[in-house]
Amino acid sequence: MDNKLSLDVVASKIIVIRGKRVMLDRDLAELYGVSTKRLNQAVKRNMERFPEDFMFPLTEKEKKEVVTNCDHLSALKFSYQSPLAFTEQGVAMLSSVLNSEQAIRVNIQIMRTFTYLRRMFLTNADLRRKIELMEKKYDKQFAVVFQIFKELIEPASKVSQPKRQIGFHKD
Repeated sequence: MDNKLSLDVVASKIIVIRGKRVMLDRDLAELYGVSTKRLNQAVKRNMERFPEDFMFPLTEKEKKEVVTNCDHLSALKFSYQSPLAFTEQGVAMLSSVLNSEQAIRVNIQIMRTFTYLRRMFLTNADLRRKIELMEKKYDKQFAVVFQIFKELIEPASKVSQPKRQIGFHKD
């Protein structure tokens, strides 16, 4: 498999927005080897295939947050259009809209990556259950150790605290 389609490369382009794992139109277009404009045109011609749980535009606040947190998306800062976010089902639907050999190969790798991430998440849930069983079984002196384990396996979206804005704020 070429370097462009490695699991790590695809996984690095999956982000969490509104509690869902999504990929942005810009990243998908890059992987498929088409322009973002062409990808979005194909989607707009087939809007009935993309309900809101498959694809949604980012709000201005979400766009700013994505630009701030993802270095590879800094070009979006100056874009006047809101990027489209595709869930796993939306990415699968893209394969029927973009019908090329490269689109099929890329789609297969993206689906494998989503499956791998889901499996990792389930493994963490199993690990969490085992830690909780052990916690009930052993003394309170290990409470700190068990708390650290829980924090390590907690999904990133639950662990992160809302960021406090820097600077002077008028009440």
